[in-house]
Amino acid sequence: MGTNNNKRSDKRPSFFAVLLSNLFGGKKKLSIYEEAQIQSPMKTIVKTFSGNRVAMTAFGIWLLIFATVIIGPFLNPVNLSYSETSQINIAPGFDMMDVPKALQGNIKKISVGPTFSVGLSNDGQLYTWGKTKVTNVLDMKNIPAEFGNIVDIAVGFDHAIALTEEGKIVGWGNNRQQQITQPYELEFVNNIKEIYAGYQCSIVLTEDGYSIFFGNDRNNDYIDFHPYQYKLQKIALTADAAMGLTFDGEVVYLGNQQNSYVRIPENMGKVVDIAATASTVAAVNEDGKVFVWGNVSVDKGEGNVPEVDGKIVKLEGGRYHYTAVTDSNKIVAWGSDVLNQINIPANISTLEAKDLFVGFYQNYVLTDTDEVKPFGHKGYLMGTDDLGRDLFNRLLNGGRMTMTIGAVAVFISTFIGVVVGCISGYFGGKIDMFFQRISEMISSLPFLPFAMILSALIGNSMTANQKIFLIMVILGVLSWPGLQRLVRAQVLSVREQEYVTAARAVGINRFTIVFKHILPNVISVIIVSATLSFGSSMLTEASLSYLGFGVQAPQPTWGNMLFGSNNSIVIQNYWWRWVFASIALGACVICINLIGEGLRDAIDPKSQER
Repeated sequence: MGTNNNKRSDKRPSFFAVLLSNLFGGKKKLSIYEEAQIQSPMKTIVKTFSGNRVAMTAFGIWLLIFATVIIGPFLNPVNLSYSETSQINIAPGFDMMDVPKALQGNIKKISVGPTFSVGLSNDGQLYTWGKTKVTNVLDMKNIPAEFGNIVDIAVGFDHAIALTEEGKIVGWGNNRQQQITQPYELEFVNNIKEIYAGYQCSIVLTEDGYSIFFGNDRNNDYIDFHPYQYKLQKIALTADAAMGLTFDGEVVYLGNQQNSYVRIPENMGKVVDIAATASTVAAVNEDGKVFVWGNVSVDKGEGNVPEVDGKIVKLEGGRYHYTAVTDSNKIVAWGSDVLNQINIPANISTLEAKDLFVGFYQNYVLTDTDEVKPFGHKGYLMGTDDLGRDLFNRLLNGGRMTMTIGAVAVFISTFIGVVVGCISGYFGGKIDMFFQRISEMISSLPFLPFAMILSALIGNSMTANQKIFLIMVILGVLSWPGLQRLVRAQVLSVREQEYVTAARAVGINRFTIVFKHILPNVISVIIVSATLSFGSSMLTEASLSYLGFGVQAPQPTWGNMLFGSNNSIVIQNYWWRWVFASIALGACVICINLIGEGLRDAIDPKSQER
């Protein structure tokens, strides 16, 4: 018996093959048999939708945004209690540690500020890099040309001072507290050893151990006539106090208040170096043992001194971390790592350090070849807000919250709208009359003002999580009338068809007829409406949060990220605070609407032309 060479193959193109072919390839011309095989209603919808390039592009973009905001927060969670005054309104960019090439091999000293650094070359020239704009009008890169050759530099919170070859103190930056204005005592000093700059203050230390303070003496506890004048070899500044190291190796406090800095550890022995963070002080003795005291925080970990090979001989402090050099010229760091400031790269940990420059969140290692190797905080992808919070981190977590609120609100409104529309359309009569009047009452309410009033009245007595749940419920409960009208109209047209009459004739329960037989035949309208409502709910939540009646900070959403940007100063000077959130919200809503329109065209039989 011969074989049948005309036997048709049963191999069919898969769903994903058709989807990918229509998305990336063109529409493959199918034979009549192949086309007939894929023309089930669902496959027809998928085929038509995947052939819509605009809708598929929107679907791809939305899927990317959705995956990013769902997965991203697990990798980069938000700390709702975090704020950092030294990182307020930082522009986007990763240039905080971009040392100028002219300084490589020619470094004498680097002094580090909150977002910028100043370098001093061996020939007395100054260089700045990083985010140098400290206010709307002050830019630290604008170094006065008349300074001449410089022999020492020190950078504070928003100012810098320098020592010239002639022994003069000059400065630039913020001078509101006279922190860069040379006091009259310096006119009689010609043996300056070192200069220091802190928060709204500066200190000059002479060769014979005399210290001169100028700047804000109210914030910084310092007394001019402290008992250690002419005894100091080094000074360390916290955010609000000054500590000194005497020629005898004793650590002393240069103020008169009773605070945590005064509680200097006993039996430290002879101290060879001191350093300070914003709220702690550290000292290393001649045996290489490190002592830390002050406002030591468990979270920041400044007191968690690691075990090292050998002993520590040099110590430097940043904002909330310490970096040290051992007697074998190796680098070690500990403390807070919120901005990656203690994560020493492998290529640096093996180097021998000739010198070390540390401040705030940056570290610079000077190698034995006079090359500078930086590590620490490079910058922010999308900048920071008015509390110093990373906008990229908040955008990720805010997107998840915005989409969650939109999805839950759509689920609530869809459930109510489908149930009311099906029951009203099928049963008619008084039941229909009752539900339609309720629907008209809710539709007559001014949606946004009513939601704002309801949120303001009820939300004040709720916790943050309860208010988020309330926003979801409000959006869902007020959004169902439109969908129920569509479902009711569809049910009215379907309930007189033969299969419904047959179901009644065999005695099937009326609710079973409505929800098991009629509902699946009107599901296409529900899918399209729910998709479009998803985008509308996200916009409504964003509007409420933008106006201050939605989800409250510090919990981020795309709407309340824009709430802090609704003034002309932010719009003109800090564009990143509203541009990225606006783009994310706008792109997401536009994509959802395009997906909804694509589904509408794919589901509507009248749009199919063959």
